[in-house]
Amino acid sequence: MAPRLFACFGRGKYPSSAASASASAESNATVDAAAEEQRRGGPVVVELFSSQGCGTSPEAEAVATRLGRGEIVSGGDIPVIVLAFHVDYWDYRGWKDPYGSSAWTVRQKAYVESLRLDTLYTPQIVVQGRAQCLGNEEDAIAAAVRSAPRVPSPSMQATFSKPSPERLQVALAGTLRSKVDSVGVNVMVALYQSGLVTDINKGENKGRVVANDYVVRRLEKLTTVKDISAKKSVSGTVTFALWDGFNPAKCGIVVFVQNHSLHILGARQFAVPDNL
Repeated sequence: MAPRLFACFGRGKYPSSAASASASAESNATVDAAAEEQRRGGPVVVELFSSQGCGTSPEAEAVATRLGRGEIVSGGDIPVIVLAFHVDYWDYRGWKDPYGSSAWTVRQKAYVESLRLDTLYTPQIVVQGRAQCLGNEEDAIAAAVRSAPRVPSPSMQATFSKPSPERLQVALAGTLRSKVDSVGVNVMVALYQSGLVTDINKGENKGRVVANDYVVRRLEKLTTVKDISAKKSVSGTVTFALWDGFNPAKCGIVVFVQNHSLHILGARQFAVPDNL
């Protein structure tokens, strides 16, 4: 279907020697993991552009869930971060996607331009901001992930707080671990939600119960940086407006670095503490 240019295809003060040995082992493991990531690169960011109003998107959502769980890319040696952006251009067909946003449509349009595509379509997968394929083609997605360039994750720490019941604040600080040139990059922070279930009673998917994971609910820019070394510290704070029924146990954030060509140059994922 193609309206206009759219298409839908421990205790105690002092540690015991055993505890010290365990802590040392954990520290060494962390160092080893960091060295291995430096050699191989960090996770690959996969963005799904989807809509509950598109008849073929539910299948792609299921693929995205399995991809995020490490079930699509064989071997499990390439970590994947999944972000699902629900667009709004299928709402006219009778079902308004409760997670759809015109901002996500704009984001997809930017990829259409940067990847030199002819049209918007759903479900679409974009890998590291550099390659794209149909969102329900597992083999094509796995191939794109395996061939995607990988860079180290930003070495950042996240501190969470709720200054009010309606707001979540995240303070981030650390290094990007990649040199930034004079053109600059944006450091973005996405807040996503998993475990969403919707009973659809109108539109293309009428009568279906649809499950959605990694759904981006908010996206904010932490900062823009230019001309910095890989070891230069970067910091900032973002504040997210929360929605009714916000459940931190089902949410996470992703910090990612993206240049003006929309290439993703590093990403790190954090769980949202469930004791907020």
